[in-house]
Amino acid sequence: MKKSFNERCYEILRKVPKGKVATYKEIAKKLETKAYRAVGNAMNKNPHGFLSKGNVPCHRVIGSNGTLVGFAHGLKKKSEMLKKEGIEIKNGKVDLKKYGFKFK
Repeated sequence: MKKSFNERCYEILRKVPKGKVATYKEIAKKLETKAYRAVGNAMNKNPHGFLSKGNVPCHRVIGSNGTLVGFAHGLKKKSEMLKKEGIEIKNGKVDLKKYGFKFK
C-alpha cells in the first residue's frame, strides 16, 4: 500500500538526529516536489508528535533562512526543545551551516 504524502514527510523527518534541523524546502526536495507548504501542513497535522510514541520531531523543521516558524505547540516551545538538544538560536534563527542536516 502506498504511503500518504504526510507519512512520507514523517518518515524523512525521523532521519534528522537530535542536534540537527531540516528545512521544509529540504524535506520537499527529498520528496522530489516543490510543495513546501504541503510539507508544513503535514508537520502541523503530525499525529506522532513529541507527546506520542511514534515520535516525529517536527520541532526540528525550520524555515529555509534559518528562522523558527510554524509549530503547533508554539514557537517558544519549539525554541526550548531545540535548545535542549544543543542547538543555538540567535535572534530567532538557527545557523544552518552549523546545525543543518543534509539528506543523502
